[in-house]
Amino acid sequence: MTLAGPSASHAPQHECPSCREGEQHRARSPQEPERERLNRKWNEILQETRVAQTGVQILFGFLLSVAFTPYFHELETFDHVVYVITVILGASGTGALIAPVSIHRLLSGQRMKDHIVRVAGRLMVCGMVLLALTIGGTLLLLLHVVVPGLLAELLVGGVMLWFALCWYGLPVWLRRRSDDDAA
Repeated sequence: MTLAGPSASHAPQHECPSCREGEQHRARSPQEPERERLNRKWNEILQETRVAQTGVQILFGFLLSVAFTPYFHELETFDHVVYVITVILGASGTGALIAPVSIHRLLSGQRMKDHIVRVAGRLMVCGMVLLALTIGGTLLLLLHVVVPGLLAELLVGGVMLWFALCWYGLPVWLRRRSDDDAA
C-alpha cells in the first residue's frame, strides 16, 4: 500500500487485483477485504443496471410500438432505415444491460466474482453506449419528421455531444483530476 502525495491526509492507494492494467483505485477502507470489495462493486453494478435498464426498456417499448402506427407507413425510406437501426441498437443495449444478471445467475457459486464484476462493468459501459445511440436514433427519427432539413441532424449531433461530455468526458476529466491530486 502506498500513500498518495507527500501528505498522509490522502486516501491510501492499492492495486486492484482484478485489474490487469495495474490501475490504482481508491479503497473505501484501507482494510477492505477482497471479498467485501467485490460484493460492494457487484452491488454498485446492480444499482446502475436498474437505472439504465429502465430507461432502455421504456425507450425500446416505445420504438416497438411506432411501427404499428398508421403514420409509420407514410415515412420516407431514410426514416425507416433510422428506425430499424435504432430498434436493433435498443435491443442490443437491452441485451448488454441485462447480461450481467444472467452471467451472475449462471455462474453464481463458481468463485468467479472477480471475473463477473470485471465483465459486468464492461457490459454496462457497452450498454450505456448502445443506450446513447438508441436515444440519438430515436431523436433523429422524431426530429426528422418534425424539424425541416439539416436542423434535425444538427440538433441530434448537439444532444449526442452532450451525452458524450456528461457520460464519458466528465468521468475521464474527474479521474484525471483525482490522479493529479493524488500525485
